[in-house]
Amino acid sequence: MKSSLKQLYYKLSSLVIFKDIMNCRTMQSLNSLLKLVSSENAAADETIHAYADFVSNLYRHHNDLGTYILTLVFEDENICMIKRGQNTDPGEKINTCLENELAALEEISQISSEEIKKAIDYDGFLPDWDNTAYDFRAEYRTRIENVDKYGYGIYAKYYMFIVKDGNIVPVKHPDEVKLSQLIGYETQRKMIIDNTLALLRGKPASNVLLTGDAGTGKSSSVKAIANEYRNEGLRIIEIRKDQLRDIPAVIDNLSANPLKFILFIDDLCFESDDDNFGALKAILEGSVSARTQNIAIYATSNRRHLVKENFSDRDGDDMHRNDTVQQLISLSERFGLKISFSKPLKDEYLKIVAGLAEQNGLSIPEEKLFAEAEQFALAKSGRSARAAKQFIDKMIAENT
Repeated sequence: MKSSLKQLYYKLSSLVIFKDIMNCRTMQSLNSLLKLVSSENAAADETIHAYADFVSNLYRHHNDLGTYILTLVFEDENICMIKRGQNTDPGEKINTCLENELAALEEISQISSEEIKKAIDYDGFLPDWDNTAYDFRAEYRTRIENVDKYGYGIYAKYYMFIVKDGNIVPVKHPDEVKLSQLIGYETQRKMIIDNTLALLRGKPASNVLLTGDAGTGKSSSVKAIANEYRNEGLRIIEIRKDQLRDIPAVIDNLSANPLKFILFIDDLCFESDDDNFGALKAILEGSVSARTQNIAIYATSNRRHLVKENFSDRDGDDMHRNDTVQQLISLSERFGLKISFSKPLKDEYLKIVAGLAEQNGLSIPEEKLFAEAEQFALAKSGRSARAAKQFIDKMIAENT
């Protein structure tokens, strides 16, 4: 018993390709436990403590060791997955190492709580865990063959990201808005979807600029599309206006990744002398970083030409007024696809209200619903998809 556990300890300690999975506390505590239970001289109290520590760490993620280790394997960013994502063969020696480590991890995933408890001199209660059996090599082969949909590393675990201090970090609790929840603007949304599908299929896709009034659903449309197609290999990275200079580094980071990425810039607007204006222009022109087939920039703005027009721009204080105006206009023209979201007319607004009421199971007479919706819009400075959503939220709170 102790001899077989010691062999498993050695196998776990000698990982090369999957070495990074040992950075997590659960696997470290499993390794410590195996070391103790396979030792002839380990004190019982120390071993019991190690057992409890491991189970405590495992329970934070899962109660099934087999599923947990397989998930770690899937999410690991290693040389084999990176090479396969680039359609490159890692080579015979690395492939042999991969096969052996997958076999070892499959064996380790089947270590049962009963097996460990038999090696501990203790009659009290110790908690159990499950061991679902998987064919690690077959599962990983399927994963590699579909790496353009599943991804690896943080992109296998998450699908929405932000940039922080120049690094891409996951959003652990993203907005889960769905396309089916969005009502109205079907024509505009179809244009975004068609462009996104072109990106996913490796066809030429445009950088997209969504313009229009606040609250019309521009940002929600982009996020809903990211949610809709995340299982087809789409990821979204939100970048603030003051981070535009980070985009070339982000593109370089992602250029060889097999997944497809939307770089999302929300509420984009510049002063005419904003330094970031030139940064975005250079990116869209491709003069800073070459355009890659797996990345598209989607931006939203409440202004058609992205730039606040100052009186000095309009009245001629600037001696190069015409050049300035043309430069401001040309920035928006550098987006291959421009889509306008205007405030809905009354009929369209009420259609959105009615649709949201139906989605949420509100049974309010239509005449009353529409009259109150109009009053709400008036108080909110006009009709919009956002006003409709806020109104329905208010009605839900008052009627349920």
